[in-house]
Amino acid sequence: MRGSAMTAPLNMSRLGLSLQTWAMDVREGFVEITRHSLALLGLVVVLVSLTFVSRPELQASASEVLLGWLEIRQGEVPDTAESGNAAHRSTAKSLKNLTSDQLLVTRWLSRKYRVSSEPLGAVVSEAWAIGERSQLPPSLILAIMAVESRFNPFASGSQGNVGLMQIERKAHVDELSRFGGQLSAFDPLTNLRIGVRHLQALIQQTATLEEALRLYGMSSGQTTEQLYVERVLAEQKLLEKLTERQNTAALSAKDRLPPQ
Repeated sequence: MRGSAMTAPLNMSRLGLSLQTWAMDVREGFVEITRHSLALLGLVVVLVSLTFVSRPELQASASEVLLGWLEIRQGEVPDTAESGNAAHRSTAKSLKNLTSDQLLVTRWLSRKYRVSSEPLGAVVSEAWAIGERSQLPPSLILAIMAVESRFNPFASGSQGNVGLMQIERKAHVDELSRFGGQLSAFDPLTNLRIGVRHLQALIQQTATLEEALRLYGMSSGQTTEQLYVERVLAEQKLLEKLTERQNTAALSAKDRLPPQ
């Protein structure tokens, strides 16, 4: 019995030593494998780098593959920051919200200049609102846009003028900064407002509207100022006749109604 009792602790001690030895062997083996793996990885990196240096076409191909993979991954990630109703970010207006004169002018300009009615309706409505505040006829404001850009909000002139009213960004840095910077010149309504302010300043500096328009044409890069003035005034006259005919027809129809 005493021999069996002494043998049990001895066996446990031997088992503990065996496990300890096994653990140390595993750790040393892991360290050796890791060391050799890192050395192998370093060697592969050196060889690949030397290959790319000696063969630039492989480097270009690898770059194209990597960029293509990144573009695909970027397209797979949903852009939650820009999600939502895009209609709230567009410059467009329902035609139902226009007055009869605005609707008539919008449809006429849409057909003539081949511009969609809804975004054009927003511009026409803004021209009416600005015209009331600035004491300028909306027909004049719209006529300038028609001649300057044909209602293209991304139009670019020969001298770098941009947008509906072909404003010069360098000349309106302070005003554009209040709307978010120079890129705001491509926002149709911002461009319209700054262009009208510029026209107002020119009218105050000159004796006649024609002279103010001539200076506006010069600042927007028009080559023949007199022809520019004539075109703007002719377009304004067409727009005014359009609304006058509608108002006259409406009054005539009202007069024909039987008395109540």
